[in-house]
Amino acid sequence: MRPFKGKSILITGAGRGIGKRLAIGFASAGAHVGLLARSKAELDLAHLEIEHAGGSSLRLKCDVRDYAHVQAAADRMVHHFGSVQILICAHSSFGAIGPLAGAPPDKWAEAVQTNLTGSMNACRAVLPGMVANRWGKIVLLTGPGADGPRPNFTAYSATQAALVRFVESVAEEVSDSNIQINCMNPGLTYTSLTDEILAAGHLAGAREIEEAALTRSNGGTPPDRQLLLSQFLCSERSNHISGKLISVADDWKRLEHLNSHSALYTLRRLQKV
Repeated sequence: MRPFKGKSILITGAGRGIGKRLAIGFASAGAHVGLLARSKAELDLAHLEIEHAGGSSLRLKCDVRDYAHVQAAADRMVHHFGSVQILICAHSSFGAIGPLAGAPPDKWAEAVQTNLTGSMNACRAVLPGMVANRWGKIVLLTGPGADGPRPNFTAYSATQAALVRFVESVAEEVSDSNIQINCMNPGLTYTSLTDEILAAGHLAGAREIEEAALTRSNGGTPPDRQLLLSQFLCSERSNHISGKLISVADDWKRLEHLNSHSALYTLRRLQKV
């Protein structure tokens, strides 16, 4: 069974980590996958793995911080596969790790440019085509900090919360165009970011170091759980769900047969009194 046969999916951060795992999973499900990342070597390896498994992919060397390059990558997708029907943003950067009082401003800004502006660039590049075709799915991966504080990771957590509000806002803009956009928390997973936490040592904080060490030893959230949720959010089964932050740890399967209440899976808000 290949539920995404013929669908064209652009995945940022597809050279490694969760982005690569999702790219391989969607290619196995029949999708034409655009692999977008900065490293040519990583793109070549991901492309090779997909092709050897009988899948279809296109390498797109690109820095998400550069809108012109992202637009050119999206245009190449359209030229090769006819359209970009689904976008998954899996790129991410911590920027600065450590207390804000000692954080290098340029490293702090790097997280904003990569995580927030990079995601905006990707969405901006594909949305006109989705609106014209009156169909589209967008999923932005978010991590710890999206729904609560994360000390020593102020740049990262601020951008994750911003991505949720960005998604909530865009969801309302495109609601009449049959486009759904959501945030997905893939859970703690061993990636290069895990190694960055461990390398930061005391700057990351004892709790972060402990969690990162455990994640490195056990691998964290199984990839199949991440793939199942992402495929649900990219399928027709989730046409009634948009503007939400949904985690692999949530009981998300019940949403398929329930109307999503407007207050569910949204950024925390103060209650009116």
